[in-house]
Amino acid sequence: MADSGVESAAFQETADDEQQTADDADGELVDGNETENGDGPTNESDAETGPDNETGDDLNESEDDGLNESAQLDNADEVHIDVFLHENTSATFVVDYRFENDSTQNWERLRDDVEENPEEYAAKEHSDWNDILEEGQNRTDREMEISNVEVETDTSSAPRNLGHVEFTFEWSSFSHVEINRIEAGDALAGFTLVDDTTLQFFWPDGYIVREADPSPDDPPEGSIFWDGDGTEFTDEQPLIVLIENAEGTEDPAEPEESPATPWLAVAGALGLLVAAAAIGWVIRHRADGVRQPPGNGPTDQTGAPIEPNGAVGQTNGPPDELLSNEERVLRLLERRGGRVKQQEIVAELEWTEAKTSQVVSGLREDEEVEVFRIGRENVLSLPDDEEPS
Repeated sequence: MADSGVESAAFQETADDEQQTADDADGELVDGNETENGDGPTNESDAETGPDNETGDDLNESEDDGLNESAQLDNADEVHIDVFLHENTSATFVVDYRFENDSTQNWERLRDDVEENPEEYAAKEHSDWNDILEEGQNRTDREMEISNVEVETDTSSAPRNLGHVEFTFEWSSFSHVEINRIEAGDALAGFTLVDDTTLQFFWPDGYIVREADPSPDDPPEGSIFWDGDGTEFTDEQPLIVLIENAEGTEDPAEPEESPATPWLAVAGALGLLVAAAAIGWVIRHRADGVRQPPGNGPTDQTGAPIEPNGAVGQTNGPPDELLSNEERVLRLLERRGGRVKQQEIVAELEWTEAKTSQVVSGLREDEEVEVFRIGRENVLSLPDDEEPS
């Protein structure tokens, strides 16, 4: 029995040793599993990867925010649109989005985004204005194009702290130009001028306003100004008509009311008919022989001297003071053989260039005269006198 006990004790010790060995092996296996599960060096690597993933999410969020920054232009506190007209029919636009600069963080965020992504902002602005251009192009039948779109940012401190996102671009064929006349605004007819938005037209030196519709809001000198807070354009507005004028003229032409224009044209035509009939009656009753063909002598049949330029010194008919302005221009044309420079009318009749331009424009609209250019000068001719090729 003793041997059996010893044997049992030895067997038990051997079993305990085997169990300890198994436990050690299990311990090593557990350590290995911990390593594979990331609690060892691999976990340190994963720990380094974690912040990278978090940073990537932040970048994606920042990119999304950046792409939406352009929508902030719609939240501008004010929008000022300046249009600079040119004699070649084009116009330069300056669109100024203004933001209150009291919240520095918001403005700086927008400013930085514009400066980092100018092409995106310019493309969006180009697209918005191109929609307006297409409507104007269909309405006017003029082929137009917007080009050279640029954007820049700025700040101003007087009279308020403002941040500016300013776009500039060129609009071709924006206005209609005829010799000494510029008509503009039809490309924007029906344009919606919302609250806190202004539209201001500027024009080249040497022009004055003949017509402006609707009436401007207290325009500063040299421009026409409309404020969206109190202005709503119709389908025919805005419209501005300019005529050329000598620099420094003291009596600029006043804008005419468009509804009265047809009646003025009718009255002028009737006056010309009456004057023509009166001149014809006088000539028939005073002539005492066949008129001498021009160029056959220094005097006409009445003995009146012929001036070196071919004009007769004295013409039968009513005196100039009894003729309308239009009749005086037509008489001068007849004296000069049917053609005369506009500057000669200014000198001969002692008129201002503004007054001369108005009278000539009226005669041209009534098709009483034709106007063309020789070099830089306007030349008037009677309709039956063909223009030079």
